[in-house]
Amino acid sequence: MTTLPLSTADGQDLTGIAGWAVDVMERLGGPGAGLIVAIENVFPPIPSEIILPLAGFTASRGDFTLWSAIFWTTLGSMVGAWAMYGIGTAFGRRRMYWVWERVPLVKTEDLERTEAWFARHGTKAVFFGRMVPLFRSLISVPAGLERMSFALFSLLTLLGSLIWNTVFVLLGYFLGEQWPRIEPYTGVFQRVVIALVVLGVSWFVVNRVRALNRDRRARPR
Repeated sequence: MTTLPLSTADGQDLTGIAGWAVDVMERLGGPGAGLIVAIENVFPPIPSEIILPLAGFTASRGDFTLWSAIFWTTLGSMVGAWAMYGIGTAFGRRRMYWVWERVPLVKTEDLERTEAWFARHGTKAVFFGRMVPLFRSLISVPAGLERMSFALFSLLTLLGSLIWNTVFVLLGYFLGEQWPRIEPYTGVFQRVVIALVVLGVSWFVVNRVRALNRDRRARPR
């Protein structure tokens, strides 16, 4: 099979992560797409919002089929999620509490409330977390820490990943060389998520520092 030039609709050659990803997919086929997605799940800085459309784009060039792209990327998501789940399970709750008690500005009660929340909403968190940047990878760790049923975790991860991967692979497949049109929208979505996380952490830190200052002033001299 003749290899087509790697370029976008405006004629620019693919470079960086995009060029590397397409090169791996061309060399290894569908399993290459799955390998990259598995790595992305363990190392979140590699954006799935770019890798998945690239898998669809590569499939549209005939390097492998559309269904192969969806199958292998979803399998890659599962393998990456299992690895993160295993890290959470290996670390364990006892070590988590030991570390947590030594982190400034947090209390044991905070972790206990988080565990209680996960016990009530963990299934929704794992399912929908597979469709949120950053949380896609991280949500597997608390699932392992809390020893969520491996079968249930796998089912929720499969369903969430299948939806997310299929949408982006199809976009890349049908857009073809115009797949970069997706980037601005996914970039905005990711920045919004990061901004919300930063605001949430900032709000927590500010309120905790204020509470500590009030406690100090209330203590008898």
